[in-house]
Amino acid sequence: MTGMIPHLRAFARSLCNDVHEADDLAQETLIKAWKARDRYEPGTNMKAWMFMILRNHFYSERRKAWRKNESGSDHLEEIAPIDAGQDAVMELADLKHALASLPDEQREALILVGAGGFAYEEAAEICGCAVGTIKSRVNRARAALTGLMERKADAGVNLESALTAADDIIAEVHALAGTRH
Repeated sequence: MTGMIPHLRAFARSLCNDVHEADDLAQETLIKAWKARDRYEPGTNMKAWMFMILRNHFYSERRKAWRKNESGSDHLEEIAPIDAGQDAVMELADLKHALASLPDEQREALILVGAGGFAYEEAAEICGCAVGTIKSRVNRARAALTGLMERKADAGVNLESALTAADDIIAEVHALAGTRH
């Protein structure tokens, strides 16, 4: 289980967009997995099993929070300002914002398949849906991201740099999953 920590943290960060919340989510996942260890079937994919626990807990917490506060606040006041002279940082922020604007199901499918390296079948198992549904979500997410970033390009943002930022995000997820312990 401890070998899964970097992967859990990376996936949690892609869902939460908040480092502290993601770390709490990963920790809670480990606790839940430990308590349910007798339900794990040896020989099956432990990473997928733990990602499913993480995902289910994430959505459960989101539903609870939504019920508590139905105001729909986007917490725009919490977004840190970006230094004006750093184009790459701005482009990366635009891409992160574009990712965050995707529906949860599309964002998680794209992160699992695109950045997490899961096969469509594994992602479908984690999300509890059909393989075709995952393929469709990934396709729609990629199309939506492309459209969002093209609109940014039309507004004067360098699309090539933004796509490089996308590669950087994916590399960051892989680095988090491979080097953090």
